[in-house]
Amino acid sequence: MRQDEFKPKTEHEIARYFSMVDQAIPSHQDTLGQIVMEIIKSGKPVNRKAICSKLLMRLEHSSSAEMEKHHHELIGILFGRDQ
Repeated sequence: MRQDEFKPKTEHEIARYFSMVDQAIPSHQDTLGQIVMEIIKSGKPVNRKAICSKLLMRLEHSSSAEMEKHHHELIGILFGRDQ
């Protein structure tokens, strides 16, 4: 949704808009949890290499600059780099 397409008229519409924006980027914990569950379901061991591989795949397919940043942050966390 383009920013100029949405012109909220009520407090409810404004709150709904910001809740949609907040949901667009998951928390680091949510993303790592999803990745760990994918690895477990595939029957492979959960380790740094497997998590990194999944993160790199997600980074390649990021749908926005914000998601790219999110995945870069997680890779930094995985390798103990300061953000």
